[in-house]
Amino acid sequence: MSEFASRRAEMLEWQLARRGIRDRSVLEAMGSVPREEFVRPRDIDDAYGDHPLPIGDGQTISQPYIVALMAEAAQIGPRSRVLEVGTGSGYAAAVLAAIAAEVWSVERMPELAATASERLARLGYANAHVLCSDGSIGLAAEAPFDAIIVSAAGPTLPAALREQLTDRGRLVMPIEERRGWQELVAASRHGDAWRRESLGAVRFVPLIGEQGWAPRPAPRR
Repeated sequence: MSEFASRRAEMLEWQLARRGIRDRSVLEAMGSVPREEFVRPRDIDDAYGDHPLPIGDGQTISQPYIVALMAEAAQIGPRSRVLEVGTGSGYAAAVLAAIAAEVWSVERMPELAATASERLARLGYANAHVLCSDGSIGLAAEAPFDAIIVSAAGPTLPAALREQLTDRGRLVMPIEERRGWQELVAASRHGDAWRRESLGAVRFVPLIGEQGWAPRPAPRR
């Protein structure tokens, strides 16, 4: 077993299974995706640490447990069409692509989107598609989606994302209801009714966009 394969096996046991991740497809996907390919070269020795890592432009790759928790909460199957908001380095998109039929991932930062798209193609995730756009309004051209996962915290569940979800579909997203405090929620659609459950406190970058937070003004020079 290679060094990184050994670290993935340890991650599955200690960070995921022992913390309650039970979905076999999620565990298999997390065990198959080479996380070391999605971090900066300077961080490669810490790729499987139980914490997020910076990837540039003020963005991060989420810790493995959070990626697995969100994927499990989305209840994705092999026929699912998934929308991910916040591609980052592409790691979560690769995990989702290892489970679902098709993944559309939206990233607002052009350089991150281009790099993630190239990386996913190079690693063989042909069913993962990356677009540079405002993820807070979703991707109406490809809707509806069976699951939507948002890797950034907004003030509420965006109306556009709720509208692009299939009946019985699930939207997993962190909500920042009070300054400095975020709650990860899983919301499921049942016709016009919604059911919402809390998955605990988290810390994500803000969801910037039309139905998220306004961008911060550039500092004066």
